[in-house]
This record gives sequence, C-alpha cells and structure tokens, in this order.
Amino acid sequence: MKLKISYGLMAIVLLGALWAGTHSGHAPTNDERALALEQQIKCPICRGQSVAESDSEASKAIRTDVQRRIADGESDSEIRGFYAKTLGPDILLRPPSSGFAGLVWVIPIAGFVVAAAAIAFAFVRWRRWSPA
Repeated sequence: MKLKISYGLMAIVLLGALWAGTHSGHAPTNDERALALEQQIKCPICRGQSVAESDSEASKAIRTDVQRRIADGESDSEIRGFYAKTLGPDILLRPPSSGFAGLVWVIPIAGFVVAAAAIAFAFVRWRRWSPA
C-alpha cells in the first residue's frame, strides 16, 4: 500500500513539474517571437540553415519582413502560413503536425511504443520459461 502511495506521489510531482516547465506564464516579447519564427523558417539560398543563422541577403530580408509583420499584429501561424504559401511548404523547418505530414511526428512515437511493448513481451516470456 505504501509503495502505491509513493508511486502516486512521484507521478503527481512529475506531472506538476512538466506542467510548470511548459507554462512559463509570461507572454513572449516581439523580439522573442521574431527569433522563434526566424529559427523555424529555412533560408531560401543557404543549405540547411535557418533564417536566424544565415547572413545572406534573402535571410536578412525575411528577418526584416518577419519583424514588420509582428509589429503589424500578425500571429505566428499567419506568418508561417504566408511563407509556406509564398515560398512553398519546404521553407518551414518544422513540418506541420496535421494531415499526411503529421506522420513525421506519429511514426517515431508509434515505433517506440511497439518496441517497448515487444521488449516487455519478451521479458514476460523469458520469465515464464524456466529451464527443466
């Protein structure tokens, strides 16, 4: 009984810590929003770099445009949507989490769950099997 209570308390503390870590409580500033968006948009010229990392003229223009759009009151999803529509969906470094592209997020998790279940099943079988 004590073991169940201690596990329950550990789970509550873990969930509380996870919730507190994901809910910081302050709204990001315009500069923080701009940096986050610049890190999610791929440089159209450079290979494998985000707009925030690149020093190309195209990246500088996109950084200026992102800051202008934030100042105009556009949301982050509207800005990402504009660049995805204008320059193509490959311009975003983070694929969308819905539709067919959502498989990028689901397949690794499903693979992990299946592997963990297979390992658990194997351990249960080995435990039941006893040499004669």
